[in-house]
Amino acid sequence: MEQRSIGQFFDTATPRPVELDRSVGVQIFEALKLAILRMEIAPGALISETEVGRLFAASRTPVREALAQLRAAGLVVTQVGRGNFATKLSQQRIKEAQFIREALELGNVAALCQNGLDPTHRAALQHNLETQKNCMTAGDKLGFQAVDDQFHMILAQATGHPRMAHILEREKMALDRLRVLSLDVADQMGQLHAEHLAIFQAIDAGEDASARRRMETHLRSVLTTLADVADRHEEYFA
Repeated sequence: MEQRSIGQFFDTATPRPVELDRSVGVQIFEALKLAILRMEIAPGALISETEVGRLFAASRTPVREALAQLRAAGLVVTQVGRGNFATKLSQQRIKEAQFIREALELGNVAALCQNGLDPTHRAALQHNLETQKNCMTAGDKLGFQAVDDQFHMILAQATGHPRMAHILEREKMALDRLRVLSLDVADQMGQLHAEHLAIFQAIDAGEDASARRRMETHLRSVLTTLADVADRHEEYFA
């Protein structure tokens, strides 16, 4: 298979603007991280230091700092003598992340059913669900994924345990690219919105067993998606 490079995903002839009051290395890291997680840079794609430097009009030092951060996040792998590559998807890592996420999110649901939603987080969830519907109507897959993430983060924040959202965010990275690919499935956004709405309604009513069951079903659907995507996109998996 032909090896694709970052130049096939971005116009590296036109430098991207950077914010002068922020670390260039951090900005490069954030931009490449987002591009990898959104599948704008495909799994296995070569990420050339030269092309990244040209894209951001940056010297080698901030580029290498960004790549080091991406390696630490598990999004880039360096092969001696060959270069830096966006990591391919790992079925084992995805299953592990799903297991951890399920354990955490079921705990969140139980706590919220027991303690109730405060008005601020209830309103935030209602607004989020409306935004999901708008993204679904517009066919905005990446926008939908962003508010999907936000839905789960609001639930985590509503528990009153700030670190919970951070831990979920970290584990979610192993699932993000799979989720982007899964949104190609017909009416996937509609299905996810319906599941989110049912989870919210069960939590708001304090129906612990129903809320936990619905969240468990919602989160485990990624395992079915994994098998389907692995069959359709074998080239993206290690």
